[in-house]
Amino acid sequence: MSSAETETDAVLAALATRLVGKARDTRPLLVGLTGSVAAGKSTLCTQLVPRLEPNLRVEVISTDGFLLPNDTLNARGLGLRKGFPESYDADGLFAALAALRAGPTRIPGYSHVTYDIDPALTRTLEGADIVILEGLGFAPFPDGRSLTDSLDLLIYLDASEADLEDWFAARFMGLWRAAETDPASFYAQFRHMDEVQAEQFGRMVWSQINLPNLRDHIVHARDRADILLRKDADHRLELVRGR
Repeated sequence: MSSAETETDAVLAALATRLVGKARDTRPLLVGLTGSVAAGKSTLCTQLVPRLEPNLRVEVISTDGFLLPNDTLNARGLGLRKGFPESYDADGLFAALAALRAGPTRIPGYSHVTYDIDPALTRTLEGADIVILEGLGFAPFPDGRSLTDSLDLLIYLDASEADLEDWFAARFMGLWRAAETDPASFYAQFRHMDEVQAEQFGRMVWSQINLPNLRDHIVHARDRADILLRKDADHRLELVRGR
């Protein structure tokens, strides 16, 4: 195991211990996990969940499921603002968090093939010990409400803007390449571009949409986070703050 993997494993173990400890006193424990697009939030969940105690029932849900449908976003002129505070069904998200503390809760699903809400992906959660809500949408909504007020613990995954851009571009290109044989993919619409054009387009999306969202909205959750993690260019995790 490399030094980066060893350090990351230690951080994940400490994080798991923290969550398990809090889950003994609060059921269900509602944990928020946020950070920039491409920071690796979903990957962190995949790494973290197996380290939690096997007798605990852990569910991971994404804020993506609470985005407004594409038709609604486009009708409101928000098609290029997906992931910004105004692009979410805030009422639905707050209602779901409240319901999770009371009983069975229907959680809407989001397709990463069509990049839209997919009713077929709706699921019902019940009896979870820990629920991890990961994604964007943790900045205050236009009406001033904040998700952080409905959570028991907030984790922020930080990284440099330069690394985030590179990771976003790499992810974009991976999905662009995969779309060559998947006409249903959202990224199929970009297959008319050559590789250079596609990467330039991906970096333009980063600089004109995702970076402003990070600077104007997402990053404000960092100071409110109970746990601050930082990832370097080699994907090594560091525990910066844990309160």
